[in-house]
Amino acid sequence: MATVRNRRQFSSLFSDVLTYRGTLDLADAATGLGTFASSDVTVKGASLGDFVLVSMGVDTVDAVVAGAVTAADTVTVTLLNNTAGAVNLASTTVRIVVLKPSTDAFFA
Repeated sequence: MATVRNRRQFSSLFSDVLTYRGTLDLADAATGLGTFASSDVTVKGASLGDFVLVSMGVDTVDAVVAGAVTAADTVTVTLLNNTAGAVNLASTTVRIVVLKPSTDAFFA
């Protein structure tokens, strides 16, 4: 598989890129499939409809981590438990990227 290094390949789709890096300590995702834990992070400039990427600095132990803008300047990071037991991640660095769609990129 070849690696393509072109920072402009998505430039027509997104008008701005917002970034956040900080420490996050999610609560336990209780025992059982489908349980979850969430935490809000302030990302100045984020708005409903933006795309969100989340990266955690620890192994997510077969759980899924997702991010969504849930209010102005607020990204909610959610850990969805896909295991039979409880999931409790250690406090870690979280990196969040918010991509603001260009006005005509997806709705032309």
